[in-house]
Amino acid sequence: MTDPTLATLAMLGLAAFAAGWIDAVVGGGGLVQLPALLLALPGASPAQLLATNKFGSIFGTATSSVTYYRRVRPDLRTALPMAAVAYVGAVGGALIGLHIPKSAFNPIILVLLVAVGAYTLFKPDLGRESIRRFHGPRHVVLAMLTGLVIGVYDGALGPGTGSFLVFALVGLLGYAFLEASAKAKIANFATNLGALTVFAPMGLVILKVGLVIAGANLAGGYVGARTAVAKGSGFVRAIFVLIVSAFIVRIGGSLLGWWT
Repeated sequence: MTDPTLATLAMLGLAAFAAGWIDAVVGGGGLVQLPALLLALPGASPAQLLATNKFGSIFGTATSSVTYYRRVRPDLRTALPMAAVAYVGAVGGALIGLHIPKSAFNPIILVLLVAVGAYTLFKPDLGRESIRRFHGPRHVVLAMLTGLVIGVYDGALGPGTGSFLVFALVGLLGYAFLEASAKAKIANFATNLGALTVFAPMGLVILKVGLVIAGANLAGGYVGARTAVAKGSGFVRAIFVLIVSAFIVRIGGSLLGWWT
């Protein structure tokens, strides 16, 4: 792989800032950042792209996790067990992801995004306020199962993970969008860490690129988390629908051959 130019690094930095902002507000920044890496680094292997993406993303998720925790104070009795099993799932998913073609996942992602977006759009009261479903150990166990399944997906591929976490916490467990985003960031940090546990020792991270997108992702994550907290659940819901719709067009267009 040739050494990236300053223009390439600048383009990746802008994409990573946008991805960090989107990821902090509602999740799914990888659907911005991964295509940018693919476009900018055509000589890199899929494993290198995934590893470098995770390296940059973990700085954004760490920053937004801390910001959300300070301002929203999510219940860690649910968030930490979910994050722990999400980490384990991501380690397993990363090992799987080393051996499967990434293109095979696009149709699955598209179907999931269409289902998630339609359900959210046609349920206008969804996520406006927290109405917990299940209580006590059942609530925590369901959150942990959610973290495990989505953790495996994130380790194996990753794009849209934050959006799927938010939707699961809102739709299955009854959280408001803002609190769901706070818990999702903690779990998403754990899944990024799990994937890097596999990728980093193998030397797959392209360090120069990784450092650039890490800084930009960190800044975007900080700004995005503060924006979401200031605007509230209604704003997060609107951005959620908008971003999911954009992802559907992006992936659907790719499958139809409109663009690569």
